[in-house]
Amino acid sequence: MGLFMRASRLLSILLMLQTRGRLTAEQLAETFEVSVRTIYRDIDELSAANVPVYADRGPGGGFRLLDGFRTKLTGLTEDEAETLFIAGLPGPASQLGLADQLLSAQLKLTAALPEKTRAGAQKIARRFHLDPVDWFRSAEQARLLPAIAKAVWADLRIDIAYRRGERAVTRRLNPLGLVLKAGTWYLVAAAGEQKRTYRVANIVELTVSEERFARPKEFDLVGFWTDSSRAYEVGLWRDKAVLRLSPRGMTRLERLGAQVAEAARASAEPPDGKGWMRATVPIESIDQAAMDFLQLGTEAEVLLPKALRRRIASAAREMAHING
Repeated sequence: MGLFMRASRLLSILLMLQTRGRLTAEQLAETFEVSVRTIYRDIDELSAANVPVYADRGPGGGFRLLDGFRTKLTGLTEDEAETLFIAGLPGPASQLGLADQLLSAQLKLTAALPEKTRAGAQKIARRFHLDPVDWFRSAEQARLLPAIAKAVWADLRIDIAYRRGERAVTRRLNPLGLVLKAGTWYLVAAAGEQKRTYRVANIVELTVSEERFARPKEFDLVGFWTDSSRAYEVGLWRDKAVLRLSPRGMTRLERLGAQVAEAARASAEPPDGKGWMRATVPIESIDQAAMDFLQLGTEAEVLLPKALRRRIASAAREMAHING
């Protein structure tokens, strides 16, 4: 592993010098989290391998390559290169244990591109950033994710203990794929003949076996996720509620999700003299809807169902008593 890491670092140093020009030993040491002395040894090894790297002494000095020296990779179009630069997500790559590989791949890609294409790809990277985590949330800490990813890649069966409510259940799974949804990782796996989705953060124990499984040839991860998530969303809404909403309340409905806000806008009746509107929205359950609608404060009144209206009124009285 040590020899591999050193070889990878040597290649990365070469590519960084090629793409960025002159760099100091201190800059390289900080990038690769090694000592300056280690960087000098690495430069000596590159020179011994006939890489024309030179040291400029004095202020503003550093290491640089002989003008005109380039490594070569071919086959990428300009559009493909730009797409790859916007596709690399450092956060998810780090969670998967691939942060170093992502940096190395981007360096190789940058070094391989013609000057014009390189400028376009770097322009994309400077202007677009993909952040997969929703507001007021941080990415879930999924400590077992790298091991799960390796099992997915190698088609190895896994045994898990999965937290479900107050207890943990055990499952033997054939891991088929990983999906990142709004900062949360999900494992798609086959348990017997059934394919299910498991939240990675709820996996509390993991054993990767040496036993390989035959991956279904017809399985399409994107298609499965699209169909199952759509079915989940449809099945989630089991009832409806009728609300009376102020203009500010209509805006606050965005906090409860796009489907709720869109349903309200589509069903909204003409506003009354004070600007309040009557609208119908989907709800998951009385308990969940009560927690959701309390976020709207005094900008919404629940008209139906009456059970929901009573639940919110009861919760409001309890809150007033506790905080009175």
